[in-house]
Order: sequence, then structure tokens, then C-alpha cells
Amino acid sequence: MTRLLFLVCALLMAFGVSAQTENINKNPFRQLYMELPTPNVYRNAAGAPGHQYWQQKADYVMDVRLDDATQRIYGTSTITYHNNSPDVLDYLWLQLDQNVRALDSDTYKTGTSNMSERMTLGALARLEPTFDGGFKIDYVQSVEGKPMEYTIERTMMRVELAQPLKPGEKVQLKLKWWYNINNRLTDGGGRSGSEYFEKDDNFLYTIAQFYPRMALYIDNEGWQNKQFLGSGEFTLTFGDYDVKITVPTDHLVAATGTLQNPNTVLTKQQRDRLEMAKKEFVQPVIIASQEEAVEREKTKLTKEQTWHFKAENVRDFAFASSRKFIWDAMAVKQEDGSTTMAMSMYPKEGNPLWERFSTKAVAHTLKWYSHYTFAYPYPVAWSINAADIGMEYPMICFNFGRVEEDGTYSDRTKYGMIGVIIHEVGHNYFPMIVNSDERQWTWMDEGLNTFLQYLTEQQWERNYPSRRGPADKIVDYMKGDKAFISPIMTNSESIWQFGNNAYGKPATALNILRETIMGREQFDYAFKQYANRWKFKHPAPADLFRTMEDASAIDLDWFWRGWFFTTDHTDIALSKVTPFRVNSRNPEKENALAKQRQAEGPRNISDIRNEEIAQTYDEQDPSLKDFYTDYDPLKATVLDQEEYQSYLKGLSEAERAVLDADKYYYELTFENLGGLVMPIILEFTFADGTTEVQKIPAEIWRRDYKKVSKVFPFAKEVTAIELDPFLETADTDRSNNYYPSQSEETRFELFQSRQRGAGENPMQRDRRAKEKEGSNR
Repeated sequence: MTRLLFLVCALLMAFGVSAQTENINKNPFRQLYMELPTPNVYRNAAGAPGHQYWQQKADYVMDVRLDDATQRIYGTSTITYHNNSPDVLDYLWLQLDQNVRALDSDTYKTGTSNMSERMTLGALARLEPTFDGGFKIDYVQSVEGKPMEYTIERTMMRVELAQPLKPGEKVQLKLKWWYNINNRLTDGGGRSGSEYFEKDDNFLYTIAQFYPRMALYIDNEGWQNKQFLGSGEFTLTFGDYDVKITVPTDHLVAATGTLQNPNTVLTKQQRDRLEMAKKEFVQPVIIASQEEAVEREKTKLTKEQTWHFKAENVRDFAFASSRKFIWDAMAVKQEDGSTTMAMSMYPKEGNPLWERFSTKAVAHTLKWYSHYTFAYPYPVAWSINAADIGMEYPMICFNFGRVEEDGTYSDRTKYGMIGVIIHEVGHNYFPMIVNSDERQWTWMDEGLNTFLQYLTEQQWERNYPSRRGPADKIVDYMKGDKAFISPIMTNSESIWQFGNNAYGKPATALNILRETIMGREQFDYAFKQYANRWKFKHPAPADLFRTMEDASAIDLDWFWRGWFFTTDHTDIALSKVTPFRVNSRNPEKENALAKQRQAEGPRNISDIRNEEIAQTYDEQDPSLKDFYTDYDPLKATVLDQEEYQSYLKGLSEAERAVLDADKYYYELTFENLGGLVMPIILEFTFADGTTEVQKIPAEIWRRDYKKVSKVFPFAKEVTAIELDPFLETADTDRSNNYYPSQSEETRFELFQSRQRGAGENPMQRDRRAKEKEGSNR
């Protein structure tokens, strides 16, 4: 018996310990020690670079030729690689990102596909690659011209070193290559390539990833040689660039860096206009007009000339070239007193939209991103009009946005274009300067940039129709099927719903941090600390997480865990409201209230129907009546008053104050149905019509993250309560956010077999309406 009792006790103790351990392991307020890397001499516990932080450097001297007749790039480069690490390197890794378009690319092989009973020829053609993309490497040599052994592994190339590269040493290698330029519209899209304009038989080139680039070697990753499959973008080493680009003589070229030979490649008129633009801070100056661009479209010169650019301390280089380009520019005064040139190039197919908005959007972006981070450090910021998606590189970005043939455009086109320019120019800050690992963590540049894009859009125009940022815009994603939702902390190539995961959710999380968790002042201070600590360096997620806490004294581990490491969503229910009043023990007051409640309270059906009884027995026979027949237990007596006065004399001053206040007390019970702990924001409406907002920090859930209660005292009676009244927490089900409960109306749209003005944009419809009004006069 004793042994059996011992076993039972042991099992109960084990169950209790197991349950306690499970509760601790699931507690969203446990610290992030297990998830974050251990601080060290390279990255400290405050989220800043450590006292032995280091990073590599790669300098490039390149000669590149764009063959407009064959749509090819030919290039040679000399790379000087500086080993600033404490490690000895036996080999170097280079990125060959163009190989993502090779006929044997893993991107094609790993892409899923299916067949149906009805297939188009275009769909069948896309089942196998036809474009012969990818780098063709002619040689890899030492600077002395000796062949270097190399191995190409899909989108990466390992170069063997004749001698190990010791700390503090540098090595030079020379490369020669070429590749076919993909058509951005017909060869599977892409971040760069060519666009063909059939009407005037011309090309517009936006060229990037056009040279073998040094992979990043870093303290927390070693070589970042994860293969490029198309989603995870680029992680690169800072360095200096000296690049010569040979193109047809009638082309205009925009590129990373500063033009070194304007007297050779620009006309005197263009140079004079550019000097004017350097003094203009309000309106862009046209450097090359639309009329001039149209004339160049007709010439199609085959003679070539070379544009020479230099850039210092950049992580990449890109350029654009076309005879179709219109060019405008204006100066931007930075907060530190420096001046940057905001410039745009675009074909006539972008006008009047681009001439009116592009360069001003560039200038606006530099102003507000600098406000939230640091002064823009480069001499120029370009916006280039291109087909398809937007894409960013140091000092230059490619952005969509075209008008209809009649010059009109929809509001979606306008705001989409302005938004993408803000976003892509903003990428100069993240990740071109705050150089995070895009191959591993897309959200560290896209999410942070989308957040700042939202802030900048709202400074552009009141009620700007931003797609992402506010909490309510992420609700549909957060409440979706979890089988197709990834945690933010998921590698770029493995993400479900790329846009929502890497752009929308982290941007929303940062906006919630700023508006609801930390407050604008604390958030802005901490975020600026992060940006300045890591500009021209290589931060990791832990560096952001730790800096935001270090600079604010706010424990955010629960927030990072919930929003970045899980797929939980916010659904906090106001499940119960129980009102209370203090019993004053004043017999006259309390008895009167009791009588009122009895009179006004609900009556059961039997009592109501019993009124039909003609005569009760004691009404028939009065002798049945006694003291209790007419006794009123709620009648206050002299003895009741004496007992009440004695009770008052025994109260302390503090207790008497509570009694005299005679407040209304409401016990509110909240349930965490979505799993994501968040602050509880409540708006109380009182009987006199006034309102009051109370905010309870998320730490209220720290001991029980599933269900909590809290009592709220008020001097006035509460008639209504709303949870999350300002849509701050991305609550996915607002039907349980009200007291008294209420349902939110859903509007449905009636089906119309024919819609008026189908295919028209608002500008065209307005034009047609005005023409009709004129004809009716």
C-alpha cells in the first residue's frame, strides 16, 4: 500500500512538473535567449557592433559594353578583395545571379507546375525554359594573368587561391564574361533586363546583377553562399567602383555613382541645364526633353561612346541606358547641409505622369527617410521608368508606371507609381546602407522599408491610399489559413505569401510598435539609433531587436516572439462584463435601490399569469393574516439607522472616502483566442454621453496568456465598451469586441450584368462627361 501511494504521488508530481514546464515553454513573455545568438566581441548585447566588429571590402574596376544589336552584355573586371576578418581564407565565393536564367537553373527545376484539360500554348511554352540566360565566363585570372581554378555551383562560383589569404591581406582577380540580356516582359520577368518598344523599334535597358559579385563573408554567417532561386535577394560587400559603360552614342545613361566625363558624353546644353538643376530646390529642370528623346528614337546610331562612373562605399552597381530617355533633375538639401541630386529618366510612354511626379517623389523620399534615420550620404538618387516590378540598387532604382495612349492614367497607376518610387528610393537606406542579409531575411529590408514608405506616403498627401502599414490592413492575412502562412523569421526562399510575410506584416508590426507599444517618441529615437549604429555595416535580426529594447528600456521580447517567430494572430474577446456597486449599508439608500430593482426587474411568466387568480385564500379568510402578511423587509427602521451610524464611526478615513465616492465598478474578462498577446485598448461610453479611453499594457497577460480579468472603477455609469476602438492591434474578429454585444454590418454588392464605363479610368470618364455637357449646351 505504501509503495502504491508513493507511485501515485510520484506520477502526480511528474504531471504537475510537466504541466508547469509546458506552461513556461508556451508563455509568450519568456525571454528570447534561446532564439537569439549569444552576444560577442563582434555584436554586443545592446544590439550594436562590438569592439572587434569587422567587415570585408571589395573594390571593382570594370569595363562593360552593352550590345544594342544583340541585347548582350560583355564585361571585364578587376576585383580587389580585402580580408579584414580574423580568419584565413583558402578560397573566395562569388555570386553569379544571372545563372538563375540558365537553361539548367534550379529555379526552373524546383518550380511547381500542373496540367489541366484546357491549356494555352503560352502555358505549355512556360513548362520548359527557352531563354539561354546565365553568365558565360571566359576566364578567371590573377592580376598577373595566370589562370585561377574555379568551380561554378549553379548561382555561385568558388575561386581557389594560390596562397591562403591571411587577415589584413588583399588579393586581386580578373574576370571576363558575357551574357544574353533577358526581356523583362517575355523572358520570365525579372529585376532587370531589356524592354522592347515595337512602335519605334527601340530598347530600354535596366541592367543589374550584370557582373560576378563578391559574396559576403561575415562574422555570424561565414560565406553567405546560399543559392539564389529568385526570391531571396542579394547580400553584398561594400567597396569602391570604377566603371566604364560603352553604349550607342545616342543613348543616355544613368548609373550608380558620379559621372566622370560629362564633357565627353553630354552636350553643352545638357551640361548647362544640369548646372541649373543643381541650384533648383523646388521644381525639376528638364535636362533632356521629350522632343529631343523622340528625335533620338529615330536616329538609332550604331557608333558607340563610353560613360565613366565612380562610386565610393557602395555595395553594388547598376545602370540604365536608352535613346528613349527624357531626363529631369532637382537638388535636395539634406539636414546635415549637403546637397543631393534627385533625378529621373523615363520614356515618353511615362509622360505626363513621370515628368510631374517622379523626381519630386525622389526628393520627398530623401527628406523623410533622412528625418527618421540619417542624412542621405550619396551625391545622387535616380528613378528610372521601366516595365513590370520595381527594383533597387545604390543611388538608382527601376520603377513602373505608364500612362494610356491618350495621356490619361488611373488613380491606381498614379499612387502605385509614387508608392513604388518612394519604396525603391527608400531602399537606399535599407539595405543599401544599413546592409542587412537579404538572401536570408527579406523582411529586414523590405519590412523596414515598407514601414518607412508608409510614413513617407502620409507626408506626401493627406489620406494617401497606402496599401500597407496600419494594423487593420493586415487582418485578412493574419486570420488566413495557417497552412499557408510562415513566421516572419523564415528564410526568403521558403516563405508562403511573400508580400504579406516580408513586406506587410513586419511593416505593420513596426507601426504597432510605434503607435501602440512604445509611442512615437520612444520608437523614433530607438529606430534612429539602430539606423545610425548599422549604417554601412551588416546587421542581423538580433541587432534590431536588441537595439530597440536597449534604446527604450521597454522589454519587447514578447512582441518579437509573437509577431516574428509565430503565426499567431490577434483575437482578444471581451467575453464578460460584470457591473458592481459598493453596498453603502445605508438602510434608506440600499433598501430604496432594492425596491427599485424589484419593480423594474424582469418578472417570470408564472407571476404574470398568476395575476389572473380571482381571490387567494387569505383574501377570502382574513384570519389567516399575521405580522408577516404585510411585513416590509425593506423598510428602514430607527435600529437600522443606529447600526449604520455605528458602522460609519468604525471606518478609517480612506475607507470613508471610498464609500463617499460611490463609484461604479466593472469587472471585465478578456480571452486571448488568437494566441498573440497584445495591449488591451478600451473605450468606455458613459450614461451622460462622454467617453474615456484606457490602455492596458500587454504585460497583463504575463501570468495567464489565455484569460485575464480586470476591474475598472468609474464615477459614472458605463453604457457601452469597445475593445480596440482605433484598430491598433490587428484584431481579426471584432464581433467579440463590444459590450453590449453587437454585430458589424457586412455590405454586399449587387451583381450588374453590364458596368457603365468599363475600361475607362476616371480621367477619361471625366473628359467624356465634360464633352457631353458641352454638346448639350
